[in-house]
Amino acid sequence: MLIDNHGRNINYLRLAVTDSCNLRCFYCMPENGIKYVNRKDLLTFEEMERLVRVFSELGVSKLRITGGEPFVRKGIMEFLEKASSIQKLEEINITTNGTFTADKVGELERLGIKSINLSLDSLDKKRFFDITRRDEFDNVMKTFDQLLQSTIKVKINMVVMDGRNIDDLLPMVELTKNKQVDVRFIEEMPFNGTEGQGNATIWPASKILSHIEQKYDLEKIVDPPNSTSTNYQPVGHTGNIGIIAAYTRSFCGSCNRIRLTPQGILRTCLYSNLGVNFRDLMRDGASDLEVGDQLKR
Repeated sequence: MLIDNHGRNINYLRLAVTDSCNLRCFYCMPENGIKYVNRKDLLTFEEMERLVRVFSELGVSKLRITGGEPFVRKGIMEFLEKASSIQKLEEINITTNGTFTADKVGELERLGIKSINLSLDSLDKKRFFDITRRDEFDNVMKTFDQLLQSTIKVKINMVVMDGRNIDDLLPMVELTKNKQVDVRFIEEMPFNGTEGQGNATIWPASKILSHIEQKYDLEKIVDPPNSTSTNYQPVGHTGNIGIIAAYTRSFCGSCNRIRLTPQGILRTCLYSNLGVNFRDLMRDGASDLEVGDQLKR
């Protein structure tokens, strides 16, 4: 087990396989995109597999694949095949925007992917386009339909944005009525220093909850260990909802996560600019034992 100096058991790795994304969500990046990392500076899939394997030997049992958009990187399915065979890895989950995923659902199910978080900020095609600046709504909904027909657990992540998608809050809750889907409403996190990114005002978790309760009766349900969301069951619904107070409260006390950037920088906190470069450590010839010792340090 990996126990940090706050007594937290670190067993969850969030691995960003790329910084590239085919959408241009206004709260995430400028309309003309960003300058992507040079390909040679990214971890190779072989290096990722090695790190996941070494980390799993030390107690990391849960892996989440993120990006950017994971499925824009060629070779991702082959990597998932190899990662799924790592013995001590108990579950693999994926966060995706769903634009390239529909035709892969069957294979992901075969590989034993436990859950997929689908980033979807609107159920309205025009609002979706206004937020993402791309006409991909139909592809995302196709992925959603395919996932509902699979055994993979489905979650929707919706960033709640003042003046952008408030009208989608109640339709998102309604999705849970007869569908086996969980919806997570996420406070928008205002960005600093980039004009036009993010909103000046946010809807805090309390306001999101109050808005939903105007129409739905909610029962509080037990939050899973290390949960970042406060979770509720709309009475009579199949699925549930959760609210992630990403801006107005801290989850630090129960955090069990470490993060690897596409360049191989390991960070112990989402908000940290500091980290340890595991890419260079491996490329300088470190053994698995030395890689593991660095993680423990």
